[in-house]
Amino acid sequence: MRFSTRLISAATLAALIAAPAIAAEPTGTLKKIKDSGVIVLGHRDSSIPFSYLATEQTPIGYSHDLQLKVVEAVKKELKMPNLQVKYNLVTSQTRIPLVQNGTVDLECGSTTNNLERQKQVAFSVGIFEIGTRLLTAKNSGIKDFADLKGKNVVTTAGTTSERLIKAMNVEKQMGMNVISAKDHGESFLMLESGRAAAFMMDDALLYGEMAKAKNPGNWQVVGKPQSYEIYGCMMRKDDAAFKKVVDDALKATYKSGEINKIYAKWFTSPVPPKGLNLNFPMSEDMKTLLAKPTDKSAEQQ
Repeated sequence: MRFSTRLISAATLAALIAAPAIAAEPTGTLKKIKDSGVIVLGHRDSSIPFSYLATEQTPIGYSHDLQLKVVEAVKKELKMPNLQVKYNLVTSQTRIPLVQNGTVDLECGSTTNNLERQKQVAFSVGIFEIGTRLLTAKNSGIKDFADLKGKNVVTTAGTTSERLIKAMNVEKQMGMNVISAKDHGESFLMLESGRAAAFMMDDALLYGEMAKAKNPGNWQVVGKPQSYEIYGCMMRKDDAAFKKVVDDALKATYKSGEINKIYAKWFTSPVPPKGLNLNFPMSEDMKTLLAKPTDKSAEQQ
């Protein structure tokens, strides 16, 4: 009896070893995507050259190209080659709530990863690194932030630049009139029409706005950066499986060198809608970010 029990146990063990591993059922966002057959991507309408609308209603841009790399990875992970992609427009003010409430599965645009936002959403490894500076007319006389005293300054509502410029105004008693526009396009319109003397925002975005100006040569980006920030793609918190797919897709794009082609396409080549070149070569900080991907914010490094 003892002998037969041992035989049964050995046979059972052999069967378990030989049995193919059963893939775990997807959870969280991956389950939501699998069950619905749809992945919803959050995008911007005027964050040139990261995520914006040119002539079509489908978004384009540097961040959007990276977002599509994630979509391909999700298709493979879920074995869903025909996965449907839907787009949902977000603004600086709506992007976090729409990710949190499940309307948007992944937002890749020009969103800074910081400690405050980490309490509300999860971030991918960094996709870009910028400095916050000023866009102003070449004949404005403005060379740095100290020159903004008593002037109208525009920035975009819901951004880190808005928080920084308002804090500077109070702390240094500069007497600025800080105008908060609804998006980057409106911010630049305020500047171009003369209603503001300078536009504070992330330097790469300022180069994007300058590229679409009526007369790009009339404008310049100036000032010592008030912060260095890292952009990331946003997703819901506490969803390790989905975050791994996102991060792995981005890391693979960096490691293969394909990121260099994507960067050149949007920052050192003509971009829609006017075919102008931002002439924004990759910084050393950006090269480091791509070589050593991290989901930490600039504050944490």
